[in-house]
Amino acid sequence: MSSTAGVFVRVDEKPGHCPVCKGEQWLVQKSAPRYGKTLAHGQFEARETVYVCAAGCKNATGTLVTHRADSLVRNIVPQCVVGYDVMVFVGIERFLHHKQREEIRMRLEHEYGIRLSSGGTSHHCHSFVKYLARLHNARTELLKTVLEGDGGWPMHVDATGEHGRGTIFAVVAGWRRWVLGAWKIPTEHSAVILPCLREIVHRFGVPCAAMRDLGRAITPTINNVLEELDADIPVLACHQHFLADIGKDLLDPSHSELRALFRRSKIRPKLQSLIRDFGRKIDRNIVQAREAVLRWQTLAQKGHRLPCGLDGLAVVRAIAQWTLDYPADNSGLDFPYDRPYLALYDRCVIAVRAVDTFLHTPPSDRIVIKGLERLRRILTPVDCEVPFRQITVRLRRRASLFDELRNTLRLVINESKNETEREIHEINSQLNTFTQSLMERRSKRGPDRDSREAIDLILAHFDRHGGNLQGHAIALPQSAGGGIRLVDRTNNLIENLFKDIKHGERRRSGRKNLGQDLNDLPAEALLVKNLEHADYVSIVCGSIDRLPEAFAQLDQEERKKKLRGEPLIETSNLGQVLQIATSSLPSADRKVVRSDRMGQKMSLAAKSRAPRRNDLTASK
Repeated sequence: MSSTAGVFVRVDEKPGHCPVCKGEQWLVQKSAPRYGKTLAHGQFEARETVYVCAAGCKNATGTLVTHRADSLVRNIVPQCVVGYDVMVFVGIERFLHHKQREEIRMRLEHEYGIRLSSGGTSHHCHSFVKYLARLHNARTELLKTVLEGDGGWPMHVDATGEHGRGTIFAVVAGWRRWVLGAWKIPTEHSAVILPCLREIVHRFGVPCAAMRDLGRAITPTINNVLEELDADIPVLACHQHFLADIGKDLLDPSHSELRALFRRSKIRPKLQSLIRDFGRKIDRNIVQAREAVLRWQTLAQKGHRLPCGLDGLAVVRAIAQWTLDYPADNSGLDFPYDRPYLALYDRCVIAVRAVDTFLHTPPSDRIVIKGLERLRRILTPVDCEVPFRQITVRLRRRASLFDELRNTLRLVINESKNETEREIHEINSQLNTFTQSLMERRSKRGPDRDSREAIDLILAHFDRHGGNLQGHAIALPQSAGGGIRLVDRTNNLIENLFKDIKHGERRRSGRKNLGQDLNDLPAEALLVKNLEHADYVSIVCGSIDRLPEAFAQLDQEERKKKLRGEPLIETSNLGQVLQIATSSLPSADRKVVRSDRMGQKMSLAAKSRAPRRNDLTASK
């Protein structure tokens, strides 16, 4: 759309009745210029005529009754030149699409002819999330009614951060996938989380279930809230966290030992050095060398003889590369679901056996033979050292128990999104069978000490969390149609929400460490994810296109209440309280404490030669 810059618009809207005296006589108070930038009109300049009641009526606040142009009030943000639609555009681009400031500015200028400064763009981004939080709070009763119509809402809670910075705590309604609340918290401590849960329950009612991880802070906090409310609802532990927690305790000691052995023997650096050395020898013949390796792979030659010359070196190099390519054997789910150093051990063992075969029928080229012998020396510790074999045997035995539990919980890569009540009952039954089987295996004399310790470790986790692994079938009230509805067995809903936000922030900033980015990210930015849900948008504003109108309506209603002296919609300052009630150093306090004047003030006070405290005590 072409900009309307340079076009002068006169705005003179005749007022109706005075809200105080009901009269129709108005006087012109002033006529002032007004600048604006909206997506619908571009950049423009207007002269607004402001009227005042001729009878001199005053509002409850003591100010004169005036009338401004509704067309400007409905489109322009108060005390600003930017329209509501521009603010919404900037906010959605920033927090929903994770665009950079320059990308947003360029699109505004190219598509709408609107110019914004970098600082102005950041300001409007933060204004957007504040308006969205106000709208979310204003529609609380409507949202609560919908949640009650569903038969309740399962509460998913979790927190995220980056290296201890920018911690955000969030509460999500499980069945609707709505973010109901988000707060910046200084630390994951029960005393900090408790007020957040109290506020959510006060606004949206008691949930029908609670899904949590196994954190030491969130577990007692939820129990305290339910005890205060005298509510009897299932408190569920995330199956994914439960499995991962067992896996780390079960496998990490042996896996760490195996990692230490590989580092001590320096197998990986030596293989990398061999690959580099042979790569330099092949040099410009690398294309032909790769073709030679491909030809060698297709040969069915008896005796497994390697070719001679550079082709033979290329094959030895490819064997070393294959050995280091052990991540290809993993599923991408990280430890403990993948055991990377066990995969490296397996490839090293296979490579050792293969090299022995190639040396049994050696090629005629002495250089290739030396290359094979060098590769064999590098891999010798894996084949000869006893600790490698002992650790891997123990690790495989424990991994077998872990995989057995994983199969029992049915937590696979492609997790079913629509589990049935029957499947839930089967999983619960199989879990009971699994624990009974472990106790029977533990009681026998056969298992060695390590196996008994592994079984005891798993059973200890079941003793602590077993009571929170069942109860996902929720009976709905008759007002919601009755029947049964299932709660997710994992907290992946909120985990994926955090993952998407971090992915978007990395896309925007290009940084791997998001500590500063999450520290600067307002907690209300999580509410923007609700705009991806059509049911939420329909409740709060009707449609995304009408979001600017909803923001304008908030300001108009607030202004009318102020003029009438009525109380405004209660806004929570819990986020500010949480940042103050902490011994850590929030960013706002950091600016005060780390200022030069603070240091100067402390230095001047220290140099003032005041009597020491113990001297004052002695004089008394």
